[in-house]
Amino acid sequence: MILLETDRLLFRRHEPADIDAYCAMEMDPDVRRYVGGKPRTREEAEKRFLTGLEAVPNNLSMWATIYKPENKYIGRCGIYPHFNKDGNPIAGEASLGLYIAKPYWGRGLATEAGHAFVEFGFDKLDVQRIVTSIQAGNDASIRVIEKLGFTLEYFEQGEYRSFYHYEITKSQ
Repeated sequence: MILLETDRLLFRRHEPADIDAYCAMEMDPDVRRYVGGKPRTREEAEKRFLTGLEAVPNNLSMWATIYKPENKYIGRCGIYPHFNKDGNPIAGEASLGLYIAKPYWGRGLATEAGHAFVEFGFDKLDVQRIVTSIQAGNDASIRVIEKLGFTLEYFEQGEYRSFYHYEITKSQ
């Protein structure tokens, strides 16, 4: 099932055939540097992949991202529920995630995916607010988010990692 399509990308449910490319990304230290710090082992990546095959309500999920010119899995992108501090989803809100394999960095694909999911969230799912958090130092992701029209909500200084928290609202 194809959820969305752009000029160069299509977004669909993950399929068992995606597992090797998915695990390669999870094991890549450069890809993982700003999303959890350390690479996952193959076993950890496979376990995480298998839980992602489950059906998701309201199409709020991270979707397999396919680079159409090569018909190749290059990551996962999407909007998923935004949770409050108690772990409950916040009605009318979503979080944006853009996770692209390193060989595809610098091609504008994250921006293309981000535009598609912001539009999808606001126009199809009637989300009112989309948020995202970016670890300090991840300047490329900050540029992408700002190109998409997100504004800085606040900066969170942590003991080991610090994050910029961005938002965009439907009225922006």
